[in-house]
Amino acid sequence: MSESNPETRAAEGSPASAEEKTLDKLLAEAQARIEEQREAWMRAVAEADNTRKRARADVAAAHKYGVERFAETLLPVMDSLETALQAKDVSAIELTYRQLKASLEKASIREINPGPGERFDPHVHQAMAAVESAAEPNTVVEVMQKGYSLHDRVLRPALVTVAKAVESGPGNPISDTGLDSN
Repeated sequence: MSESNPETRAAEGSPASAEEKTLDKLLAEAQARIEEQREAWMRAVAEADNTRKRARADVAAAHKYGVERFAETLLPVMDSLETALQAKDVSAIELTYRQLKASLEKASIREINPGPGERFDPHVHQAMAAVESAAEPNTVVEVMQKGYSLHDRVLRPALVTVAKAVESGPGNPISDTGLDSN
């Protein structure tokens, strides 16, 4: 008489008990693999989080210390200017001016200084006034203040006076003179 409960079959070494052992073994292996993959996933998430934090710190440092090299080139200019002011020496001031220009050029800061007759460009010039002139309309007549650009970005536009066409015709076109009054 053979009983059909699992304990008896396991004791007898029947094929059903061997099948249960392999299923239990497969289940244990699958659970181990799942645990390994979960741990690998957790490590990847932690690594991504650490990378994100490092990138934020690098960006913050770049913002904070981004002008360090430029500032280092300006320090000798400041020293020279202080010395020139104490000595009241014009040639020292001119030397300081050249040092400052060199520092700006090293930092890729360029002058925007249009010449008379140059076409007005609203991207790099700011018209402060328009004056009647024999020059071609919409051309620069005078530079009031130089502008500067950093690479291709305008830091400050050049402040200019722009030529406008000379109005020909008698009198002021806005005046009331010469109108018929009934």
